[in-house]
This record gives sequence, C-alpha cells and structure tokens, in this order.
Amino acid sequence: MDRAMIRSDSDADTVAHRTVEVPVRGGALTVGIWGPDDPDAPTVVLIHGVTASHLAWTYTAAHLAGVRLVAPDLRGRGRSNGVDGPAGMAAHADDLAAVVAHLGVRPGIVVGHSMGAFVAVALAHRHPDLVTRLVLVDGGLPLATPAGLSAEELVAAILGPTAERLRMRFAGPEEYLDFWRPHPAFREVWDETLEAYFAYDLTPDGDAFRPATSYATTVEDTVDLNGGSTTVPDALAALRHPTSFVTVPRGLQDQVPGLYPPTHLEALLAAHPQIVHERWDGFNHYTVVMSDAGGRRMAERLRVELAR
Repeated sequence: MDRAMIRSDSDADTVAHRTVEVPVRGGALTVGIWGPDDPDAPTVVLIHGVTASHLAWTYTAAHLAGVRLVAPDLRGRGRSNGVDGPAGMAAHADDLAAVVAHLGVRPGIVVGHSMGAFVAVALAHRHPDLVTRLVLVDGGLPLATPAGLSAEELVAAILGPTAERLRMRFAGPEEYLDFWRPHPAFREVWDETLEAYFAYDLTPDGDAFRPATSYATTVEDTVDLNGGSTTVPDALAALRHPTSFVTVPRGLQDQVPGLYPPTHLEALLAAHPQIVHERWDGFNHYTVVMSDAGGRRMAERLRVELAR
C-alpha cells in the first residue's frame, strides 16, 4: 500500500492518499483512496476519463478533508493497465461494482468525468443498488460526433492529440512533462500536482517509456460509448437516479465549443428532462477537475450533494 499526504484547503488539515489492489475479472485494479479509513465516513466514488488515472481527482481531494474518496485506475489505465480482457462501459461498471463490494462502500454518490461519466451511467443501470445520485462531468450523454466514422477516425475526431500520444515513446518523465507543458488546456494552470499526475502516467517500455493507457483499450471504449453497444443508450433510457450534468464551454484543446455545443446540448436536455444541467464557465474539459479552481468547485458541489 502506497501512502502520501496532500494539503487540503485548510492549513490545519491534510488528506491521506493511499492505494489498494482490488481483484476484478482479468487481474486487479489499483484503487486510490483519499480521506479517513473509517468505513462510516461519508464516501464518494470518482471515475476518471478515457486516458486518465485516479490522480485526476487529486485537486478535488485536496478540498474535501473528512470525506472518503474512492477512485480506481480503470482497466487499461494507470497501474491497472495490465488487467486482461475486454473493456467497454459494461466491463468498467462491473469493475466498479467489485471495488465497491471489496471496500464495503455503502450506496452513495458516484461522480464521473468524461468517459467516466458514461461508466457512471452504466453502473447505475447495471448495479442500481450501489448508487444514490450521479454527477456527470462533461460526459455521460451522447457526444456530437459525425456518423460513419471508422473506429480510429472516431478516436481522432474526439480525442485528437490526446490519443495520438499513446503511440509515442519518451526517454523519461522530464521529456513527457515537456510534451505536456505547452498543451493549451494546461499551460495556464501548470503546477506540481499536474507534474505528479503526468509522471504517474508513464510506464517502462524497453529502454524508453510510454503512456500507461492502452491505445487499443482507448479505441474500444471510445467506440463503445459512442454507440458501439446498447449499454449507454439502455442505461440512459432507464435512468432513475437523481442526476446532475455539468458542462464547460471549452474542449480538450481549450477550444470553443466544447464537447457539448449549445444546439446539441439543448436537444440532449430536452430528451432527458429529469437530468439537472449546470454550466461551469471558466473551465475546459480538463481543468474542470484537473486544476485547483476546478477541484475547489467540485468539492463545493460534492458537499452540497453529501448534505442532501
């Protein structure tokens, strides 16, 4: 078990971070946990995006002292990149159910960012007794993607350079950090927490290093959440849990519009009137969780959810 301490927003508090291994089909997931060991502590399950890791939630944890946060590296990512077997939203949802059962987490709030939001919707459908409320952050509802694209074209259209880097090799962490520093989504918020996040993303590959996320798994998951199976449509059609849907104005490259252009978003909200929408201005697809301001805003939002 790895342990570290991160600063919270209170000088008097620190938030403990540790990792545990949880058996799932095909191997074991590495699961990050912040906050108290007490199983009776308020708990939130956090699900990261398509090429991320559990450390995407470090900023949120830094502002949520006293709350237990449970966040796995999904199969094919982070330290879970050696898990065997197919991916897809149903597989990830079942993995999350295994994590919740293994850790004895009571039914509660589940938050998903980007692809993690689609996983959260699938989890609520496949394992409804494990969820009380959903918070979907710039994901979870169908994206505005062109029809008729091949699998690789679909990945390129949605993720662009985020996916292209998965085929690259790097001499070490510093070269990888140099790759990310000028990225338009991060250059205005770059700090030591981001450096730790990206350093964690590297895994050895012969004499070099590569991003831990599997390109093949990224393709598989991206196709699946964009209509490659009925998992997400069926889950959204059956959605009964109270659900909040957060969108931001800027996308993966800090561009406008973001993943949910206004006309597309309007149609989605009309089709799902039970979902409560929130627009968070001032963020892009990454910084909504991967920045101090994003983490603070997310922590404030979760304290509201926990008080319900």
